[in-house]
Amino acid sequence: MPQTLWKLRAFYFLTGLSGGLFIPYLSMLLVQNGLNSGEVGQVMAIGTVVAILAQPVWGVVVDRFHVTRLTLALSALIPGVVAVLYNIPWLWLVALANAISNLFSAPQAPIADAYAVATARALRTSYGTIRCLASLGFAVGGYASGLLLTQLPLQRLWIPYAAAGLCGALITLTFPREAHGVGLGGSFQDGLLQLLRDRRFLIFLAGGFLVSQTLTAFNTYFALTFRDMGGSISLTGLAFLLASGTNVPSMLVAARLNRRLGRERMMAIAAFAYILRWSVQALVPIPWVAIAIQVLHGISFGFYYVAAVDFVFSSAPPQLQATAQSIFGMICGGLAGIVGNLLNGMLLHSGGAATMYWSCTLSSALGAVCFWYVARARRPAGPGLGVRRPVLPWVRG
Repeated sequence: MPQTLWKLRAFYFLTGLSGGLFIPYLSMLLVQNGLNSGEVGQVMAIGTVVAILAQPVWGVVVDRFHVTRLTLALSALIPGVVAVLYNIPWLWLVALANAISNLFSAPQAPIADAYAVATARALRTSYGTIRCLASLGFAVGGYASGLLLTQLPLQRLWIPYAAAGLCGALITLTFPREAHGVGLGGSFQDGLLQLLRDRRFLIFLAGGFLVSQTLTAFNTYFALTFRDMGGSISLTGLAFLLASGTNVPSMLVAARLNRRLGRERMMAIAAFAYILRWSVQALVPIPWVAIAIQVLHGISFGFYYVAAVDFVFSSAPPQLQATAQSIFGMICGGLAGIVGNLLNGMLLHSGGAATMYWSCTLSSALGAVCFWYVARARRPAGPGLGVRRPVLPWVRG
């Protein structure tokens, strides 16, 4: 079992590395190929719609045919393979490539996170010690690409992206063969109805949506705003290294702070960190300030994500763990990504970076109010709520 833990950490690192090598610079590549920021937002939004629709379908496939390892392998491999199509300056083809990428990457986070939380609790460690490897990989990848792009054109960046994805896919094939899948479907509708009767869970989803949609201002549009304020492409990589690098210590200490302060208060603290982060970037559009403020990424995203995944785990009964993580991913990842990419792309195109960052500040403030309400509200009593003993989803039967 400890070997499985290390293989899982390696998978998280390699998928994080793959994303860091390419995703932060995708918007720059598309703009260089003739798209404007509004069209970039439309491309990203279409891909996210595909991801939302694909998640329950993938769940049925995984449950029915027991192909967890193959599903995770495809989720790591296919996005890198189709990335070469981003170099063709046709809007419809770029949108198609992004849709295919999201179609296959959609099941990665819910399946991997459900497995990681259960594995961590069974081995008496924390989810953060696993998830932080993805942030470390993203940090290394983002910085490495910044250096590579001083020597290579943007059009070549898909090659290391695909290579890292291939390595991640190969790691999944060494995971223990599953006796049953870690699906997202099966009882999806019943699970949705049960979870949506919990008012705290609904308010949590609202807060997660409001906070998560602001992250597209960094993931999708930071490279563009940083270039416009005079920052170089190598310093762009430094900013992504600093941001993702701070996730590592934050996620390592998040479990201890969750126990001391509570998951709900941790999410509120993260939302306040987002407020400070976006407001500073709106007020002081200077490259070195934009780099320095990324130290808040660990507190904002790192604290929020670890606490949120654990909150979802504790809010759902054992048979609905994957469903609950899927709902969280669909609302706070998928739908938030659609709205964030469209809204922030439109604001950046029409009003500039300051307008986009002030909008993110307001959205984060509303998210903080939601998390504060969740922290003060009493958890409803009833079957299926509260912390449960985890059952490892992958076992030899």
